[in-house]
Amino acid sequence: MSSVLIFDVTVLTVDAQNTVFDGGWVSFDDGRITGTGPKATMPNPSDFDEAIALPGHLVMPGLINAHTHSAMVLFRGRSEGQSLLTMDGWYNSIREPELSLVASDIGPAVALSCAEMVLSGTTTFCDQYFFAEEIAAAAGQSGLRAVVAYGIVQLGDEARGEEELAKAAAFIEQQRSADGRVIPWFGPHAPYVDNSEDLLRAEVAMAVKYGVGLHLHMACGPEDNAETMARYGMTATQALSRDGFFAGRVHAAHCLELTDEDIAIFAAAPNASISHNATAGLRSGREGICPVVKLKAAGVVVALGTDNVAANNSYDMIAEMRVAGLVASHREGVAQPISSAELIRMATIDGARALGLDHETGSLEVGKAADIIAIDMRGPGYSETPDFETVLVYSGSGRDVVHVWVAGEQLVRDRMLQRQDFAEIRATYSRTYRDFWSRVELAREVA
Repeated sequence: MSSVLIFDVTVLTVDAQNTVFDGGWVSFDDGRITGTGPKATMPNPSDFDEAIALPGHLVMPGLINAHTHSAMVLFRGRSEGQSLLTMDGWYNSIREPELSLVASDIGPAVALSCAEMVLSGTTTFCDQYFFAEEIAAAAGQSGLRAVVAYGIVQLGDEARGEEELAKAAAFIEQQRSADGRVIPWFGPHAPYVDNSEDLLRAEVAMAVKYGVGLHLHMACGPEDNAETMARYGMTATQALSRDGFFAGRVHAAHCLELTDEDIAIFAAAPNASISHNATAGLRSGREGICPVVKLKAAGVVVALGTDNVAANNSYDMIAEMRVAGLVASHREGVAQPISSAELIRMATIDGARALGLDHETGSLEVGKAADIIAIDMRGPGYSETPDFETVLVYSGSGRDVVHVWVAGEQLVRDRMLQRQDFAEIRATYSRTYRDFWSRVELAREVA
């Protein structure tokens, strides 16, 4: 792999000090960052295989989408007027047509999602869905870094739960031996709502056995706590804690309704984190809003995610930062309780911490993987300012991303995919989309 020097740029390292180099440089070789610094310390460009001057650009770590379901691009625009964070809304607009999915639908859908993500600056994503093998294969082909959690939905069928758990274990074993950037996890869909207590205990034991994380939906609304309050007089978070769920790595999506005791459980857990999916939460119509300010004050790692694009309709993580900032102001009744710099950290290094990848990605530091994006800040909305982070968050867009590298491999150059042809991805997806929804309509007619 060639050595690369990027120079004459604003470098946002997102290191512990949030170091910024105006007119700075970043270098990498063999997929690893070898240096970064101010203009005065820049090495000789002739010492590198490729030297790229990017005046007027911001160079920063790749964005991390901490919660999505990439195959669900097939459902974009199909759930309007439905709240996907309720059982009825999810079942009627998503679960019923999902029954017509076949394995061959997944690759083309994930390929399109990966293309949309990387073209808007995402270099790592956390996925939870069915057909995990197909998701992992498509993610691997895209070149993106991914955590793929094998989605398990039981819905009262004990035999199905046991079968899915066995398949999930087989996926973990197969994927861990694969050579690539894709990391396998377990993905119980939601506690107590559609995964039974016994199945949850078995999933925890399996995750501990394999040393992998658990990625699930939590505290999406009153339904999540209804059964545990009736049976045990405690919230679902508290019931999970009682059953040892937080002993390992737990990454919980949404968390719109958490009590102070729930927050304390997350804070006390050794490796518990939350994906705040602000846009999806707002579009769901739920009254609850993830208490990000309280969580961060308690020391809980909070990352950002888009959720699926049926709930969100966009993979733009810069837009997601903006919505997260706005909704925090609304919830707390205080102007900007989360700074723009903090929002950027939530979308980069905190996302890496949530996924156990902060040793590898999330900041531009020597030795870490060269997961790097370059954003053109010369266009409309990026006028001169002493605070470029606020301008990026509140005026920027993922469409301003020009170049993307993952592990030193350039996946996007001048806004164009390098590994795959976008037109071909889109054409293949369009055929898949038509075939899938034709099957759904036929199934509805038969029923």
